[in-house]
Amino acid sequence: MNKTLLALITATVWISISEFFRNEFLLSAYWRDHYQHLGMEFPSAPINGAIWGVWSLCFAIVIYIISRKFSLIHTTMLSWFAGFCLMWIVTGNMNVLPFGILPYAIPLSFLETYLAALIIFKFKKGS
Repeated sequence: MNKTLLALITATVWISISEFFRNEFLLSAYWRDHYQHLGMEFPSAPINGAIWGVWSLCFAIVIYIISRKFSLIHTTMLSWFAGFCLMWIVTGNMNVLPFGILPYAIPLSFLETYLAALIIFKFKKGS
């Protein structure tokens, strides 16, 4: 298996685990309460998990592409902005973002992005 594919798979797995842990264990109550307040049920069907898996792969690909032109810190910052800030703007605009998660989600998502970028850089360094 080539190193690019292995880097993408490893980063995708890390992103998926991080997202699942943060949203299903740490912040689940925020999400469920917010959706209940909106008169909606929080989307947690298996298809929703699968879509998050696709998002994780797409995010890993974005990180990889950015990493080809920028340093680790710049890759992390640009990727975090593209992956999270833009998502929060859209979900906030749609009123489905519980803003109470942001004090937790911001540092954890930045750590998630940094470690995914580091994984990709480590694989690139070994090639």
